[in-house]
Amino acid sequence: MVRCTDCGLVFLNPQPGDEELASNNAANHLSARHGDESFRGESYFSIIHRYRGSSTGRLLVVGPGNGDLAAVAERLGWQVTQQRTDLKSSETSSGESAPFDLCVVSNRLERARSPLDFLKEIHHVLKPGGTLFIATPSIDSPQARLLQKRWTEFKAEHLAYFGSQTIQTALFKAGFRDVIVQPSGSSGLIALSKKVELRSPEVLSVIVPAYNEAATLGILMESLLQKELPNLQLEIIVVESLSTDGTREIALKYQNHPRVKVVLEDAPRGKGHAVRTGLKAASGDYVLIQDADLEYDLEDYDALVEELVSGRRAFVLGSRHGGHNVMKMRQFAGQRGLSLIFNSGHWFFTTLINVLFHQRLRDPFTMYKVFRRDCLFGLEFECDRFDFDYELLVKLVRKGYSPLELPVNYRSRTYDDGKKVRMFRDPLNWLKVLLWLRWIKVDPMSVAEANRSIRQNESAN
Repeated sequence: MVRCTDCGLVFLNPQPGDEELASNNAANHLSARHGDESFRGESYFSIIHRYRGSSTGRLLVVGPGNGDLAAVAERLGWQVTQQRTDLKSSETSSGESAPFDLCVVSNRLERARSPLDFLKEIHHVLKPGGTLFIATPSIDSPQARLLQKRWTEFKAEHLAYFGSQTIQTALFKAGFRDVIVQPSGSSGLIALSKKVELRSPEVLSVIVPAYNEAATLGILMESLLQKELPNLQLEIIVVESLSTDGTREIALKYQNHPRVKVVLEDAPRGKGHAVRTGLKAASGDYVLIQDADLEYDLEDYDALVEELVSGRRAFVLGSRHGGHNVMKMRQFAGQRGLSLIFNSGHWFFTTLINVLFHQRLRDPFTMYKVFRRDCLFGLEFECDRFDFDYELLVKLVRKGYSPLELPVNYRSRTYDDGKKVRMFRDPLNWLKVLLWLRWIKVDPMSVAEANRSIRQNESAN
């Protein structure tokens, strides 16, 4: 077994030949005992109902089981097509390009020679908005971590092993969104997602919270409008929070630009609140948060976004504490005491985050947080000030995303230049928020279910 250094997928290398693989699959074709698959089926369809709401339609079951799963689906009212071996749209479509409302893949993805091609084939046979449910062994599971080389899922017919992050990346690349991944037992995972139509070029939403930044907002906007990224369009979302220094007037100059959305808040409620507002307005495939104060360098966009577009990562942090200069983040000219205070606070909170959430980060508080917009599905946010940076990071981590840190350029500004972090109040609030984030339950399924109910009620009214 080897692990891909780009995406993290664990797979068998070299793979067996076609005859050997067919023999392995045939020997284990009916490995599931009658009753076991039926029991799992009842649980699976309960979860599917929570995810999609509607519980009838045309269903494709793909997997090597004994048929109990399909029998459970038929009892629940689904029109079932069973496919135990290779999935081919020519065999399942019956003249329709996308006939199925739901596809259930049970113990099959790990047997595919090319999992991504397999998922794209499922994408082809699902209706727009159709649901994909996957059950597969998880390389991140407690049993896999405990048994390591003796893990019982290391079988001759299994060619690839997914974890929470790699399954979400594969689904994203295959054209699925609204992904939710949950553990299944002590050894597996289940993943749910919906088919979307991919667009080209993809879009990067740059969210710019702006409050009393008249000195720099215009410069930033002109630079952003000139910024070009390979195979990406930029969508710039300026959230202005009723500034008192003319920032709103500068923002309104760009409200008719085709690449700019200007959102006006009726009161200043904090940077976190402004970013949350921007996230609701974002329509891009990827999201980047950009402060309006010019402390960060737009030239770092290319490296940060490339990790997402290539599929190597879902979540990237632009680290100010990079390379050999560990004091890079805070260097105030002629104010060494202030530099020491800020850097000491940074190290304290970084250590606290790493201990509480089992990370090895150097700069969790960086403004440059770049991620696939789909990562936000099933998450709700509450923080309004700078504590939102922690809330966003921790909830993405707890949903299963492991951030990659890349070094970025950074030029600190002082309080005389307009820095808004409060030296005593904000750190106390950060401490409170981190302890709260450590113990709250992050449950994307419940959030998604509640949001769907709200939308249905709004449509009914």
